[in-house]
Amino acid sequence: MTVAVTVDVAFDRGLGEPIDRAGLRRALRRMVAAAAHTEDAPLEAGFRFTTDPVIHQLNRDFRKKDQPTDVLAFAQREGPPGATASAVLGDVIVSVETAKRQSRRKGLDGELRFLAAHGLCHLLGYDHQTDRQERTMNARMAALLEEAARGGKVRAA
Repeated sequence: MTVAVTVDVAFDRGLGEPIDRAGLRRALRRMVAAAAHTEDAPLEAGFRFTTDPVIHQLNRDFRKKDQPTDVLAFAQREGPPGATASAVLGDVIVSVETAKRQSRRKGLDGELRFLAAHGLCHLLGYDHQTDRQERTMNARMAALLEEAARGGKVRAA
């Protein structure tokens, strides 16, 4: 059974980095599709790849942290994983500049996928406030990243 997913991906101007945009879009669709199969429901998520100044402002305005960060997640659903039936998960914002600084082992495209998976897990209701939560979230991230790397057909709505 194929579950429909909607994945909106935006790349801000001025990123200045060579990014495999088509490959990243495919990976994001696969990750959201994997989440949709787990929930057995259609899902929608947005991803924005931006600069440090933009994410800095968002981090300051919404989290009261006056510094850039690597990823922000704005969830439209609240509660534990799978607790709500809303198809709209929310939005993930990733700083390409911060990702580049952190990308020594994974490469930039790998780091962008990693950060997107991290943000997607937050949209799905996962957190990492305790060691147990972090282990659970990391396992979910690993499964999403494995699905993104595997490939296969994903029906985009």
